Amino acid sequence: MCNGDDSACPEFAKHAATVRDDLDRERRSFLKSGFAAAGGAGALMAGGLSLVTPALAQVSQARQPAQRAYHYLPANSENVHWGYFSKSLKPRVELNSGDYVTIETLTHHAGDDLERMVTGDPGAESVFLWTKDKKGVNRRGAGPMDAARGAGDGAGVHIMTGPVAVRGAEPGDILEVRIIDCVPRPCANPAHKGKTFGSNAAANWGFHYKDLITEPKPREVITIYEVDATGAKSWAQAVYNFRWVPQRDPFGVMHNTIDYPGVPVDHTKTSRNFDVLKGVRVPIRPHFGTLGLAPKEADFVNTIPPNYTGGNIDNWRIGKGAIMYYPVAVPGGLLSAGDPHASQGDSELCGTAIECSLTGTFQLILHKKADLAGTPLEKLDYPMLETQTDWLVHGFSYANYLAELGPNAQSDIFSKSSVDLALRDAFRKMRTFLMTAKKLTEDEAISLMSIGVDFGITQVVDGNWGVHAVIKKDIFAATA
Repeated sequence: MCNGDDSACPEFAKHAATVRDDLDRERRSFLKSGFAAAGGAGALMAGGLSLVTPALAQVSQARQPAQRAYHYLPANSENVHWGYFSKSLKPRVELNSGDYVTIETLTHHAGDDLERMVTGDPGAESVFLWTKDKKGVNRRGAGPMDAARGAGDGAGVHIMTGPVAVRGAEPGDILEVRIIDCVPRPCANPAHKGKTFGSNAAANWGFHYKDLITEPKPREVITIYEVDATGAKSWAQAVYNFRWVPQRDPFGVMHNTIDYPGVPVDHTKTSRNFDVLKGVRVPIRPHFGTLGLAPKEADFVNTIPPNYTGGNIDNWRIGKGAIMYYPVAVPGGLLSAGDPHASQGDSELCGTAIECSLTGTFQLILHKKADLAGTPLEKLDYPMLETQTDWLVHGFSYANYLAELGPNAQSDIFSKSSVDLALRDAFRKMRTFLMTAKKLTEDEAISLMSIGVDFGITQVVDGNWGVHAVIKKDIFAATA
């Protein structure tokens, strides 16, 4: 990948200039309803209350080169890995701490409506290419390559762009990921100019699936949503829905349910209902459902369950203006981004959000283990979120399911999760955070958690269920 010197790479310069022009036109109202959109990541440091202390910021900055570079990573069949994290992947970009990288991300649900989410888009077309002779990206998941459903077995579904390696990152370090921007990928089909589309699947893995009250039961229903990519509207609205019917993929495999990612839906076999959610406007919350580093425990790790290095956390607050902190588990860290969402509620109850392709710009800052003593990041061994106003810890049913559940962890996790376990983990992490970062006693921390911390259900559909705990920064304003 080229750095910020466009003149050194004319092909990059032409592509980057086009993308920047597009994004400038399309970001306006779409971003207004994103979390802390007005402030931006830089405001977090200016507010005076940050997990990065001034001393740590100074020493981390001293390790950075004087000239920060800018990198661009487009989404195409060469730059994505589908359905898994891996410590063995070759980095698509290698950068220095402090550098910026723009990463294009594609929704894995684009096959639900190829006309609106793939047609005319060269990058998406290369990824979703699937004929009787070839798939653009063959492996989809961390499972076996000879699985009956398809290579990778769908044991992991998210299209991940990357990985991005940070020079000098080593296990025990913390990677600070600032989300500078987050914009929609416009539809490339001239028939839908100025629009972006996303898909919501009420799927077989959803919390609702065995609790339906109307016939037919069970059923999977997909709703296609439209987002205005020109910036004139800050909401999504439904276009149509349809009930999943058995789909035969181009290799001849029948999919009776949504069981393998990227199956191209043949709409001659569906019945589309365009009279759906009339008058309903869903506020936009653009964010990355899956963002994180490679774990160390296995070569291929399913993207569905979140874990200690991040991944599929599915917290709608992980959007523009937010900062994520991740513990580094492997050399280089190996950051990948995917599972982009236009909007999602806490719980992601039916199985997915509005799965909608986005492009993010990030600044990556490395904090070395040797510099963390005495700082709020000293004992951080899980993904933590910081916004302009809040700190959030993420609890899971199993804090590190890969280590806790043994050799069959990647299959066992789907039958062992509960909200109770995730709440317990979030409680313990918040307690440690308050005692370590804010120097409270255990009794003080417990009292404060009961009266000043909001615990919410992040998601109940990702195998390793999630509960987040939110504490307002201004609670500590008088102590700063």
